[in-house]
Amino acid sequence: MSSLRSLYASDGDRPELKTNMDVDYVLRYKIPSDSAEAEAGFTQLIEALTRVGLATEVRNGDESSLLVFVKVASEKHLTSHIYRERVQDWLYSVRITAPDKDVGKEFSNHAISEAERLRTVYLLITKPKNEGGAGITPKIGQWKHVISIFPLHNHSFNRQWIKQWSTKYFLNDQDLDQIRDKFGESVAFYFAFVQSYFAFLLFPAAFGFGAWLILGHYSWFYAFVNSLWSVIFFEWWKKKEVDLAVQWGVRGVSRIQRPRTQFRWDHEAADPVTGEAVKVYSPVKRLQTQLLQVPFALGCLTVLGALYIFCFSIEIFLSEVYNGPFKSYLTFTPTIILTGALPALSTILGNFAEKLTERENYETKDAHHASLVQKLFVINFLTSYTPLFLTAFVYMPFGNILVPYMDVFRTMAETFSSEESVTTQSFHINPDRLRKQVIYFTVTAQVVNFGLEAVAPYVKRKVFKEVEKAQSKNKASTSDVPEEHAFLERVRNEAKLDKYDVTGDYREMVVQFGYLSLFSAVWPLTPCSFLINNWVELRSDAMKIAVSSQRPIPWRADSIGPWINALGFLSWFGSLVSSAVVYLFSGDSEGPGGDPSNISGWGLLLSILLAEHVYLAAQFVVRYALSQIDSPGLQKERAERFSMRRQLLEESLGPEVTGKSLPPTPQAGEEITRESLEEEARRISTQGGGTPEQLFWLRQQGMDETVQIGRGLITQAKAAKR
Repeated sequence: MSSLRSLYASDGDRPELKTNMDVDYVLRYKIPSDSAEAEAGFTQLIEALTRVGLATEVRNGDESSLLVFVKVASEKHLTSHIYRERVQDWLYSVRITAPDKDVGKEFSNHAISEAERLRTVYLLITKPKNEGGAGITPKIGQWKHVISIFPLHNHSFNRQWIKQWSTKYFLNDQDLDQIRDKFGESVAFYFAFVQSYFAFLLFPAAFGFGAWLILGHYSWFYAFVNSLWSVIFFEWWKKKEVDLAVQWGVRGVSRIQRPRTQFRWDHEAADPVTGEAVKVYSPVKRLQTQLLQVPFALGCLTVLGALYIFCFSIEIFLSEVYNGPFKSYLTFTPTIILTGALPALSTILGNFAEKLTERENYETKDAHHASLVQKLFVINFLTSYTPLFLTAFVYMPFGNILVPYMDVFRTMAETFSSEESVTTQSFHINPDRLRKQVIYFTVTAQVVNFGLEAVAPYVKRKVFKEVEKAQSKNKASTSDVPEEHAFLERVRNEAKLDKYDVTGDYREMVVQFGYLSLFSAVWPLTPCSFLINNWVELRSDAMKIAVSSQRPIPWRADSIGPWINALGFLSWFGSLVSSAVVYLFSGDSEGPGGDPSNISGWGLLLSILLAEHVYLAAQFVVRYALSQIDSPGLQKERAERFSMRRQLLEESLGPEVTGKSLPPTPQAGEEITRESLEEEARRISTQGGGTPEQLFWLRQQGMDETVQIGRGLITQAKAAKR
């Protein structure tokens, strides 16, 4: 495990950080309590790895585990698998041109990247046996004692990477290409998205600052510009990710699906295209399970909504109605409740979402992941935006009507109080409540999240390390070979790190985009806060990969996956919410003032309907305008397709036929035409007669005679007019 010290200190070039001992992957094997089971499981593991052409070495892990080091036994074996993958890419139209038939020339022209090598070795370890892999799936079935499979960090690259990014304001294409070569396209797409999002935030940040100074809060003009910006960014990113996929050679790679080991099939049937036997799961059964997503969403809404409404009511009562003792302390009660209950509820609902997705029984990992992301988005949407929706559309319009129902809290307080009655004060709508909440979620919550993401794991590792040191004093030291000890200690530390999941980082950015699309009209400085946050976020995420997590498996991807649909929904829904918020609050700084009679229902509905139509019209215009703009990636794709067509024509017809032929000169054309016509006339005269068609083409002998007769006809036509 690297650390900030190893990345920046002068001793960061220690020998154990310079080499990975040619190790491709490390498997952590937990030793079962039963000796016979432990030896049998370990033997099966080594045999399975050896059968697919992998060399192994084993060393001590901690007190209850072993570390199995894996590398490809033969480079020729590795290149053959990579070559087959490239052929597969060509068959699935991921790459335009077929790999060179000369394998050596192919790898000379297109070298194997580090990500390509690691991905191929990982597939050798995990692919099913019938597809040429070892079939090892950690923590499942036969391999339940294999805790994890992870590649080792390249600490020389990590050190250079973090130092370089810490001194740059913007990332360029070369930076993204480095991430792609080391961590795969899946991670590279995330950093490309955040970098693009950061660059696009420059305009709304500047405009929002001006709007904050000049236009103030709840400006319809700012809301319109912000919605238009979200449309432009969303449509531009869809075009950008296609461009990146082409440049990285992965466009359409999502068509190559990775099978799930956990897939349970009903029966086998012949594939209608290939005729091969394929495993089938009833689509009716899957649809029945998928329909459970509706009650799942309603259940999430009920559970989380009830929690927020309960805490929201307590907060309103304590901060704006209650006027008794300990008020300054009691106002923290809702925060304490949410801090304790919300993470637990989110974890429970997340686990339930995973089980529900598991029951849907998808055949491929990509389909399983897309379905899981949809459910997680519902949970994140409710946990992130419900407090703001309650304030904007419940507290502000209906506050005066709902406050009398809060007497239940006064009654409860009197029950637990020694006093006969609890002191209260008259209730008044707090017009600044919504703005303060938006500031909290867009500034304070971002800082807290950074602390939980970057600082908390560092502190946790330090504490655990000190505990391990204290415990190791009473235990025998590990018997390592002296020259390997430092390297093995580093590997043991990396084995204890958390697995990096890019889904969590995508979730943060999508939720942030939602705050900007939905509620930035309340506080125009929202994009300024996000601009600063995302500059830090890019570098903290890089630090998280390099320091706090195991090196990710370098998976390929051709987009940001199902999160693009979440962005599109938030962009559209943001136009509706912004129009409603502006309509409710722009006329009066206090908004409806807690009385729904101050709201014109038809006016609110009309503003929402108008906003939606303006959004759809703007989306059509932006989409059309962007479609007229060319891009380097699409130019590259067209050039490759043209080159492929030209090569196929030359191979099929020869270069003489495919070359551009020059048209005959007038003299040559006349000579050829006259000779052919005279020869034809001579043939007809010797044979006698001739068809009307043949005689028709013998009236004029060549170009000169045609021109002469044509001039005569023109002269006759002029004379006739006179």
